[in-house]
Amino acid sequence: MKLRNMKRNEDTEQIHVMDWAAGAESAYPELRWLHHIPNGGSRNGAEAARLRRMGVKRGISDICLPFPHGRYHGLYIEMKYGRNRPTQEQQEFLRAMAEAGHCVAVCHDAQSAVDMIERYVTLGERAILKVTGGSFDGKNVYWDRNHICHVETMQERQ
Repeated sequence: MKLRNMKRNEDTEQIHVMDWAAGAESAYPELRWLHHIPNGGSRNGAEAARLRRMGVKRGISDICLPFPHGRYHGLYIEMKYGRNRPTQEQQEFLRAMAEAGHCVAVCHDAQSAVDMIERYVTLGERAILKVTGGSFDGKNVYWDRNHICHVETMQERQ
């Protein structure tokens, strides 16, 4: 089935992000290292047990760019779609990564994630991610008390 015929969900949004990144590598070569961390999903019991023994952990973010920019060591993005929110384990992971010096975000659609990645890879030396007025490119942006950046379309907040 073609992506355009699939129902939009977290998976399709993430595919759009990775498709964009593949096309943007010439502008941002470090996007070659942008990757998905497959720690979620449903699996049969034997496979789930094997993956846990191999190091799969609940709460690890969906997307990682292990390349430093600004004052950050790397970027972690937790993808959500619609009204879905991060689990407790996901919040704990993002908080720990923020405390360790990573840029972290929860993005609620592909364009939000693309916007976040572009802002991250264009940060100047020793810069931090700043947003004035609570928005960029038609997205609502806010930081929670754990220093986790949330990016979502304006209509999702209504």
